[in-house]
Amino acid sequence: MKNNKSLLAILVLTFGASTMSSCQKTKTTEKDAIEYTYIEEGSEKAPNGNFVLYNLEIATSTDSIIYTTIDQPFPGYLMANDTLTPQNGMDEIFLSLRKGDSINFQSTAKVIFNGNQPAFLKEDDMVKVKLGAFDVKTDSAMQAFYQEAMMAEQAKSAERAKTLLVEEAKTIEAYVADKGLTASKTENGLYYVIEQEGTGEATTPGTTMHVNYAGYLLDGTLFDTSLPEVAKANNIFNEDRPYEPLPVNVGMGQVIPGWDEGLLLLKKGSKAKFIIPSPLAYGEAGAGALIPGNSILVFDVEVTDVQK
Repeated sequence: MKNNKSLLAILVLTFGASTMSSCQKTKTTEKDAIEYTYIEEGSEKAPNGNFVLYNLEIATSTDSIIYTTIDQPFPGYLMANDTLTPQNGMDEIFLSLRKGDSINFQSTAKVIFNGNQPAFLKEDDMVKVKLGAFDVKTDSAMQAFYQEAMMAEQAKSAERAKTLLVEEAKTIEAYVADKGLTASKTENGLYYVIEQEGTGEATTPGTTMHVNYAGYLLDGTLFDTSLPEVAKANNIFNEDRPYEPLPVNVGMGQVIPGWDEGLLLLKKGSKAKFIIPSPLAYGEAGAGALIPGNSILVFDVEVTDVQK
């Protein structure tokens, strides 16, 4: 829970500050010469080891929002520590935060992002920042606050997933019709086509299956495969990785839910196609650069071996 990293790396916040006294005091940081103005100035300094919760908005000079915490499930925080030495002007501002502070300032993208600005910004582009510290919490209170926020976010995410399953079912059914597929649908929302029946006993949770696969976005873009010939044909072959069937302990949460459910329908020698709605795949977060959030995925799979 404790976080002593450079404050520039902590950009996860929400708006709604409690204020103390109205003022318009302006200060300038020793490093980077950032001039910042107190819209409101608080008076409660967090004791060492406690956490300051704060809100943040970053915008371009024309007020186009670059980053805001309004849609984030958890606010920004830093642990108070008098021994920390500011590394730059942003650190100076964050380290001095008191409960009730509301601060506005602007500087270049290079200064605000410590040289790691988004690609669409030039180093000398002006960036506006609004910052507000709204609470101080002990470590135990912070843990409880975090758990409560995460539980609330999980509940909201589950509701969003229900809506997406309905919406994406229409997209999948159009895809299935366009491809001329005869697909079945599970109660959970997985679409599948058994292209070749396997042999042997029905698969049960805990069974280890060895699976060759090729995974595609709905537009046909290949993002991963265990088959070298498929990788080469799609210009993603990597000589440094092994191309071999993937061992999966089925039904145990080792893979995405769509795979766990789909593999339980297969046997040794089965070939199938899974069309997986995003809540049963990588959800809102996606997976790396190749799988955006809320992506419907298509997998061609073949079970090469089964070990009970």
